[in-house]
Amino acid sequence: MPEAIDLTKWSALLLGLFMLFAAIGALRKPGIWQTMINEIEKSPALQLISGLAELTIGTLIYLANPWMPQDILSCIMKGIAGLMMLEALMVLGFSDLYFHFWLRNLSFMHRGWSIVTFVAGIALTVAAFLRLT
Repeated sequence: MPEAIDLTKWSALLLGLFMLFAAIGALRKPGIWQTMINEIEKSPALQLISGLAELTIGTLIYLANPWMPQDILSCIMKGIAGLMMLEALMVLGFSDLYFHFWLRNLSFMHRGWSIVTFVAGIALTVAAFLRLT
């Protein structure tokens, strides 16, 4: 009988790797996130597409991870997914305010946000790999 797929492990691994490599790209090319946010802020189509993509991914992660207090990684993933869904709704409903906040923030804290994303990506990736054993 085939073993069940551990959706928590895989969602943590993939999200962790995504965050890790996005941070590496941002550290290699300073200002890239600010450019990306600037482009999204100027395009209602990109706002809608990015909001829908984040809402969809956040929802899938949220639904794949049950709330079991004894499983810390599952609870963390459910929390991250909830924040993703909330952010997606902010992008869809309040994009003018939301992107202005991030543009102001990224202009002087770019390296800090990249490092925080890098550390969070490593943490999720390591947690997923530890769950493999």
